[in-house]
This record gives sequence, C-alpha cells and structure tokens, in this order.
Amino acid sequence: MINFDHVQTLTRDGVEATVKSFGALSTGAQAAATQAADYARHSFEQGSQVAERLMGVRTLEAAVQVQSDYFKTAYENLVTQASKMGEIASSTAKDTFAPVEGFAARSLKAS
Repeated sequence: MINFDHVQTLTRDGVEATVKSFGALSTGAQAAATQAADYARHSFEQGSQVAERLMGVRTLEAAVQVQSDYFKTAYENLVTQASKMGEIASSTAKDTFAPVEGFAARSLKAS
C-alpha cells in the first residue's frame, strides 16, 4: 500500500534539498566570479605599472630586471589565484551536495 503522506514528505524534502543545493551552487559561482574579476583587475593594474616602468628604463639590463621581477610576481599571483579558485570549487562542491546527501540518507532510512 502506498503511504501518500510519506510520498508527499519525501517530495517536499527533495524539493527543499534541491533548492538549498542550487542556492549553494549560486553562492559558489558568485564567489568564483568575484575572485576571477579581482584577479583580472589586479593583473591588469600590475601589467600597466610594469609598462610604465619599462618606458622609463634607460638600459637593457634594467628592462630585463623589470620584466624578470614582473614575471616572478605574476607567476606567484597565478599560483595563489589557482589555489584560491580550487578552495572555492571544493567548498562549493561540498556545500552543493550536502543537502542532497542529507536528503538521500533520510530517504533511505525512511524506506
């Protein structure tokens, strides 16, 4: 015999878990987009500063040093950014699947 109250409760809980899951995904996507935009802005500003410094250099040696310093800093910033984006992705995945996991566990217990 089908218990319609049980089915209704499972359906409601499933919808709630899905809504929470999409909310977490949306929050994570916003965090990633904000982080990417900040990194792009910072990289552009840094590149502009280096271009200005290169225009003022008088020797090839100085130009090579400015570029070398820039590449080193840009690489360090890229590695830091990749780490931050990885943390955001990991956190988003965990937060996104937590409501669904909880729902699945409760549903299997109730069955």
